[in-house]
Amino acid sequence: MAIFSQMLGLQLQLFILILVGILLKKIGLIDVKGRKMLSDLLIDVILPCSIVASFLSGIDTSPEFAKNCALALVICTVIQAAVIFLNRFLFGRFPTNQRSPMAYGLICSNSSFIGLPVVEALYGSMGVVYGSVFQIPIRFTMWSAGLSLFTSVDRKDAIKKLAVHPCILSVFIGLALMLLPVSLPGFALDTINALGRCTIPVSMLVIGSILADADIRTMFSGPILYFTLLRLIVAPLAVYGILSLLRVDPLLLAISVIMTGMPAGSTTSILADKYDCDSVFAAQLVFTSTLLSMVTMPLICLVL
Repeated sequence: MAIFSQMLGLQLQLFILILVGILLKKIGLIDVKGRKMLSDLLIDVILPCSIVASFLSGIDTSPEFAKNCALALVICTVIQAAVIFLNRFLFGRFPTNQRSPMAYGLICSNSSFIGLPVVEALYGSMGVVYGSVFQIPIRFTMWSAGLSLFTSVDRKDAIKKLAVHPCILSVFIGLALMLLPVSLPGFALDTINALGRCTIPVSMLVIGSILADADIRTMFSGPILYFTLLRLIVAPLAVYGILSLLRVDPLLLAISVIMTGMPAGSTTSILADKYDCDSVFAAQLVFTSTLLSMVTMPLICLVL
């Protein structure tokens, strides 16, 4: 019951922030130009700080955890590779402006804001360690293969663009700071953490301002429900079945299933908005999958 209450509280916080964004758009405090500026601020400043902070969040790299941490990396890497491969078949029949957000939303879940608190409540500090390590491959794919879904340049230009993208650079910076025997001054770390903590409120305000222009009758359309079914039910059940057959450590199995069963990440609509994709459709993916996860996540936790 405590786990359900915690998840419900986290998701209600998301919805309230989205409603505030809708209100701000309706009364004119956020217009299209302001929304674009907020999207740029998220991609170029706030999200990079959040990524670096996630690598510096106390991940234990001592030898005792090396084997299971390595296994968590392998499991997540295989999941990400499978999703990237299957995306072309799962969403090939949809138009590009819908296909890209759907494919990205399956790559990138909201595992940080909702997933980590859930595994911490269920499994304590060990759950947080493995959950944080599990997210490392997601960080790479969401800002490489994921980001490339929204670009229209050729492969060479895309690789060059991705290599200098702030979020890609922040992954390597965070990884280096995590592995090397160096530490940032306290004031620098506090500044990075402070900016990183702005990710959720700013991104939810942007999503809300996008949804303000959406037709509520399309919120539960066929494509959105199809994506939500894959994101919240099919993906975690597939991971559960395969890892159970492979007799993976129960803790790693549970964390892998929980992190895989999270709703679409907020960056789905942020990137769609920044790169002139169907941002309204992308925001609906985030909103609807988050809403329905209030039902699916407690059931997954009960199964585990």
